Amino acid sequence: MLSFISAKEAAEKWDISQRRVSILCHEKRIAGAMMVGNMWIIPSTAEKPIDKRTIRYEKKNVTLKPFVKWVGGKNNLVSEIEKLIPLDGSITKYAEPMVGGGALFFDILPKYNFDKYYISDSNTELMNTYQVIKNNVDALVKKLIEMQMSFLPMDNNGRKYYYYQARERFNTLALKNDTATEKAALFIFLNKTCFNGLYRVNRKGQFNVPMGAYKNPTICDEENLRNVSVGLQNVTIVCGDYTLSRDFVDKNTFVYFDPPYRPISETAAFTSYNKDCFDDNEQKRLAAFFTELSKIGAVVALSNSDPKNINENDNFFDDLYKDYKIIRVSAPRMINSKAEKRGAVNELLICNK
Repeated sequence: MLSFISAKEAAEKWDISQRRVSILCHEKRIAGAMMVGNMWIIPSTAEKPIDKRTIRYEKKNVTLKPFVKWVGGKNNLVSEIEKLIPLDGSITKYAEPMVGGGALFFDILPKYNFDKYYISDSNTELMNTYQVIKNNVDALVKKLIEMQMSFLPMDNNGRKYYYYQARERFNTLALKNDTATEKAALFIFLNKTCFNGLYRVNRKGQFNVPMGAYKNPTICDEENLRNVSVGLQNVTIVCGDYTLSRDFVDKNTFVYFDPPYRPISETAAFTSYNKDCFDDNEQKRLAAFFTELSKIGAVVALSNSDPKNINENDNFFDDLYKDYKIIRVSAPRMINSKAEKRGAVNELLICNK
């Protein structure tokens, strides 16, 4: 008589997550798997399916990581956001039109069997770096290793001179086809050695963050860069406004927006990841686009700060997204330069389904 095991037992047997087992069941990738009530049961003799998309990773058990530090990164919310992705097989495309450092994107990329991926951001230097990693990783790694070998042996004065020379070069070097790799290398170097990994520009669009105090920063994480390059081969990378994703999104797409968070206090008003300010009018423009994609039939999710952390009567997002599901999630806030002012606050996850 045929015996069955639960999805949890199959996950332990195959050394993958229970969520991944559920996805494989929905995709009819596990022979004989059946839904009983609200749970999957799987023949005990079933073999682990070969993941057509992630086989290049599974053999080495590779985990992809963001290649830069990024303010507002969603490392602490990844698991909550992924719960919003339907598991019924209806989602075949993934779009993240404000990708930033890509904490969620790089967690999803090796896990899900999506046919197509789309990422974009308005930060020209960031998206150039994504493109260089995808298309010219060998030259990028070579330049970063050279910078790492030059910078790390220096004393503090030498490092300061090297850092500010690199910053000046980054700000004055025009981005063209023949400078793209050098710009990407400078971008990563500055990110790894600047204060708090912060990306900030002045009104002229020039990077102006001072040097950090890291003793032994990893400037070239060669293994991760090469793994990321492999992962990006099936990804459409666009530099520009998030609304450009309109042509990619359809009813089979999961879309996640991670905009610059609305400040929860006057002293936390950091909204300039580039020279353009993301104010309340921009938040409203994004909400209108959220609704536009929702009407297409896409599953759309968005995160933002919760103004009720400071003012219980501030209903800005509750009113703006009153037609959608609003979830309040407790998450660490690490951006404050003073450790004693860092701590858990509520953040908002908004979803249309």
